[in-house]
Amino acid sequence: MPIDERRKTSFEVDFAKVARVKMLLNTTGLTDTIDAALDEILHLEQRRRLVELLFDEDSLDLDSPDIMSGAWR
Repeated sequence: MPIDERRKTSFEVDFAKVARVKMLLNTTGLTDTIDAALDEILHLEQRRRLVELLFDEDSLDLDSPDIMSGAWR
């Protein structure tokens, strides 16, 4: 199934959670709220990977004087 495919489905939803998430994400409808919540999860994973890169000694050359000498120009 292509990742951008949209289709109708039915499932049980906890509308108390939906109401709380609507307020947090500033969304209006159920579909918008679910889409925004899924986007947040995807962004969370991207941020987690970035943090891992920052703490991985071999991934960035932030310790290298040659690299960092031009970083703030």
